[in-house]
Amino acid sequence: MSLPAIHDHARILREGCPLIDVRSPTEYRRGTVPGAVNLPILDDDERDAVGKTYKQRGSEAAIALGHQLVSGATKASRIAAWQDFAGAHPDAAITCWRGGLRSAIAQQWLADAGTDVARVAGGFKALRHFCLETIQSAGASRRFVLVGGRTGSGKTRVVRAVPAHIDLEAHANHRGSAFGGMPTPQPTPVTFENALAVALLKQPPNATIALEDESRTIGRLALPEALYNAMQQAPIALLTVDDDVRIANIYEEYVIDADDPQHHLRAGLSRIERRLGGVRYREIAALMDAAFKADAAHRRNAHREWIKRLLEYYYDPMYDYQLAGKKDRIAMRGAAAEVADHLRACRGAPTFP
Repeated sequence: MSLPAIHDHARILREGCPLIDVRSPTEYRRGTVPGAVNLPILDDDERDAVGKTYKQRGSEAAIALGHQLVSGATKASRIAAWQDFAGAHPDAAITCWRGGLRSAIAQQWLADAGTDVARVAGGFKALRHFCLETIQSAGASRRFVLVGGRTGSGKTRVVRAVPAHIDLEAHANHRGSAFGGMPTPQPTPVTFENALAVALLKQPPNATIALEDESRTIGRLALPEALYNAMQQAPIALLTVDDDVRIANIYEEYVIDADDPQHHLRAGLSRIERRLGGVRYREIAALMDAAFKADAAHRRNAHREWIKRLLEYYYDPMYDYQLAGKKDRIAMRGAAAEVADHLRACRGAPTFP
């Protein structure tokens, strides 16, 4: 009796179908999709041994070795892990690289143990292909509006406040500047692109999607070309925020709410030393060090000084230069509430002034 396979890759991704990914840990780390958990049928060493046997002695010998390596207590523990996941997620499915032998064997072992789980037709390779097609199609057909503004304006908060949006920085796990690194690593490019594709699939079909006005790269990750090109044609809603508010926002996010802020900020400052120039770099570094040594009563004002210099010397000139090339795409300017209202009103295609 043939066991069931799911061919609707759009539904798997849009609904976040829980996936038992039986690929090896190394394969999984190279790239995955939202909702997948790595419960391998072969670990890295076992897969390496099976692969070498396949090259030297052929398919039958490789399959026989795989069954020998995953037998007895090892086999039982892996089936038990799959059963536990399937029990917690009744709509789970199994995937491997191409939806072939590994997922079919895992599916059969589960069925023999009394647990029926469908497998993903075409496996991760098919899901990946569908994600790339989704991004390409969205770049050509979806409508976008960008939220722009100087550093510290609160662009991300405004984007998140509207129903149809994608938080690019959240998916990249990076805030998009020399100081934007997070305590946890960024995803791999494949995982990042797949997550963006899923986010696009989840948007209402006729909605204009709000995005933050980003450069091509966010940390070490590049935005997919089709999406980035579409962003370069999109209108911009520009946040206008007082400098005092911007400085307060940066203080809260990068000092108060950050883990080990002194180390993180000094490392970020070092990354832009050449662009600042030696004199300005040393000035900001001295102000930053003094701020972290200041007593509680004077700490906020002390931090304000280096933040103000950093905006004045580095971020504001850079952003203003970039914005000058986009001035014809600015659809409106306003405070956070006004920009959010504008984004919510973008039912159809937003227009340039």
